[in-house]
Amino acid sequence: MKKKIYVGLGLILVAIIAYAAYSAFFSRRVSPTQTTEYSHEGLDIKVTYCRPMKKGREIFGDEASGALLPHGKYWRLGANESTEISFSEDVLFAGKPLSAGTYRMYAVPGEKMWQVVLNSELGTWGSETPDHSRDVVGVEVPVTSAPTETEQFTINLGSIGPATTLDLVWDNTLVSVPITIQ
Repeated sequence: MKKKIYVGLGLILVAIIAYAAYSAFFSRRVSPTQTTEYSHEGLDIKVTYCRPMKKGREIFGDEASGALLPHGKYWRLGANESTEISFSEDVLFAGKPLSAGTYRMYAVPGEKMWQVVLNSELGTWGSETPDHSRDVVGVEVPVTSAPTETEQFTINLGSIGPATTLDLVWDNTLVSVPITIQ
């Protein structure tokens, strides 16, 4: 009887070790989750997104050239789940009024301009095309060259006096969306 108990416990131990090894080596996220926050005079902004790496790939460009993110196509602004942004106060998002709340954020990259859109559909996997009827605000913002090449996609919230900018940086590309309190 004791032998059967030891064999059973041994099998359970082997299963636990196998599960732990699988979790450690195979289910690790390649694009880690990041939270970026900004606070100023009662305005709190929080962005949650996943950060993919360049890994020698062409990031932005024409679809025919094999770019990872072709011009004119939907991008979730990160990897894995949809990127979400929260505002504690009503703001002007690139000059357009936006109510306090949490939104799904995505973009349509272009060569000279990007469309950055906030959508009320939350909790979705990022590769799912958004329900455009739930778009709350969309803005066109210019593309500029980043001062240095950025290997891992980064979203920064930077301060410019009483305003902030939402900076989207990857490869040699920088897109800045101005945000001010209403």
